[in-house]
Amino acid sequence: MIRLTAGSVTEIAVFGAHCDDIAIGMGATLLAMGRARPRLRVHALVLSGGGTAREDEERAALADFCPGAELDLTVLDIPDARAPAHWDRIKGALKNFRVGTDPDVVFAPQRRDAHQDHRLLAELVPTEFRDQLVLGYEILKWECDTPTPTFFHPLTQELAEEKARLLLKRYPSQADRDWFDEQSFLALSRLRGVQCHARHAEAFVVDKAIIDFGGH
Repeated sequence: MIRLTAGSVTEIAVFGAHCDDIAIGMGATLLAMGRARPRLRVHALVLSGGGTAREDEERAALADFCPGAELDLTVLDIPDARAPAHWDRIKGALKNFRVGTDPDVVFAPQRRDAHQDHRLLAELVPTEFRDQLVLGYEILKWECDTPTPTFFHPLTQELAEEKARLLLKRYPSQADRDWFDEQSFLALSRLRGVQCHARHAEAFVVDKAIIDFGGH
């Protein structure tokens, strides 16, 4: 399998429709990046949960998932499951968020996610970040919308297990969901690991990217 290396990454932007989306979709990748790149700048925007206990969970969780990073997190109060009705506000928030940021890589939900909040965010993020690599992460849940990935980020067993532990520790409000458990998270990362000849992995969808073979 051909490996593509990201090169120097000093600043990233990450987006979630709900508190816990980012951690579920790419928590282990954040752990790996934070430890490999001291003082990584992480700009994060979450659409819903602002002013509630969910925001407190998200702040504590992302602090753990971004070790050593300079984390700047904004949590809005868009009503859960109502994002399409707040299109104008979300578009404006993304435009304002874009000012003052110059990320090397952008992470957001993948476009074919079955949840309307995730899907809208996935559609709008590339309209503001046109010159960046945008990686769409997958969010494990009840719907059968697991994508066919294009990029895989291999993980160690230890990283995959740490992600699962942190999810359970930092998001107690989700404990009553029948899929929110360590076995589910490890099962998906193990499957993605099988698909890229690794023990575990997180997977991403890429709509388009430029590759340079040095011929220009």
